[in-house]
Amino acid sequence: MLVVTLSWTIGQATTSAAPASPAPTTAAVLTYETEGAAEFVDAVRSGAEVWNKSVANVQLEPVATGDEANIEIVADDGWPRAQTTSLGNGTVWMGRQAVNEGYDTIRIAAHELGHILGLPDVKPGPCSSLMSGSSAGVGCTNPHPDAAERAAVEDNFAAAGNSRAYAYEPRMYQD
Repeated sequence: MLVVTLSWTIGQATTSAAPASPAPTTAAVLTYETEGAAEFVDAVRSGAEVWNKSVANVQLEPVATGDEANIEIVADDGWPRAQTTSLGNGTVWMGRQAVNEGYDTIRIAAHELGHILGLPDVKPGPCSSLMSGSSAGVGCTNPHPDAAERAAVEDNFAAAGNSRAYAYEPRMYQD
């Protein structure tokens, strides 16, 4: 006589957790002050938001009351321009002269903030290049940086976190 014994094993399914992704790099947070921006406050906010949606290594935020801003925004009657004191720090002048000539205020704001983020002018340049500035013509309203401009800003702030200890020569840009 042959006896067969069947054994049933009830097991518990296990899964291996996938290795954790590296923690995302902390973005450098730059603050901007619009107290002197007059009628350009909304354009500056929109220009900052364009950058915030375009890059991950740096974010632009309004300064908290009582804090010192990295970027001061000023309205004046001249031509738009930016002066950097170091990477991520400086002054942007939202010049009414360009606006009176028909240039788009959001493009102006995003362009001048691009200088603060370390980008030079690209002239002459097409409308697809934010840093082409006024050379793209009055009809150009594109406020978005192109792939090369986004990559350059990402590189500028790749290891920045909240400290920006870079050797950076102050510059004055006038579009």
